[in-house]
Amino acid sequence: MSDVPSELKYTAEHEWIRVVGEEIIVGITDFAQNALTDVVWVELPEVGAKVSIMESYASVESVKSVSEIYAPIAGTVIEVNELLEDAPETINTDPYGEGWICKMTIEDSSQIENLLNSDAYRELLEE
Repeated sequence: MSDVPSELKYTAEHEWIRVVGEEIIVGITDFAQNALTDVVWVELPEVGAKVSIMESYASVESVKSVSEIYAPIAGTVIEVNELLEDAPETINTDPYGEGWICKMTIEDSSQIENLLNSDAYRELLEE
């Protein structure tokens, strides 16, 4: 079973968010990185980009495939994880820690309530 931290929120497309004050940190789940296998490249979003909910705004390339990363909520990208440019495999080794993809502002906090909690995400994985 994949690691599913209880303090995070999730999308059905396997992104996670951590709410930190008026911002969120976004990454891909342990399940997603495991399905991708070895991550070899990450296309990070642009700082300052305004994104709509579930808009494709980044991608992760592995030895198997390329997967789009979707904005879990609407907001503005305020920081990207530049570590991933030189060490994209960090997504595989630490998807919920050093392998985060970007930080965003929260345009509409009610969108967070529509995301999956850890129990709902675990149920999705079991389907």
